[in-house]
Amino acid sequence: MSEEQKKKLQQQLWNIADALRGKMDADEFRRYMLGFIFYKYLSEKMLFEANKLLENEEIKDYTKIDENSPEGKEVLALIKENSVPDIGYFLRPTELFSHLAKK
Repeated sequence: MSEEQKKKLQQQLWNIADALRGKMDADEFRRYMLGFIFYKYLSEKMLFEANKLLENEEIKDYTKIDENSPEGKEVLALIKENSVPDIGYFLRPTELFSHLAKK
């Protein structure tokens, strides 16, 4: 990518950020967006870890677990039991960033 293309891309990204934040102060917008970026990172890490635990199971996709069924609750309890010591937290499939983004 040439320097001119980089500058155009940077300007376009800046214009998008300005449009998104509207009348919100840039510092306030940054704090708001950093929170979302961190939440997205935590969600993706949870999804990766859960899918890794499900590799040898019938359900291979964490987002497809029915949280309300007895089987789903059992699987979620096992994933929670393993993920909290490994990554330090647990998110249900409906608490993932991807689920929020779909809404």
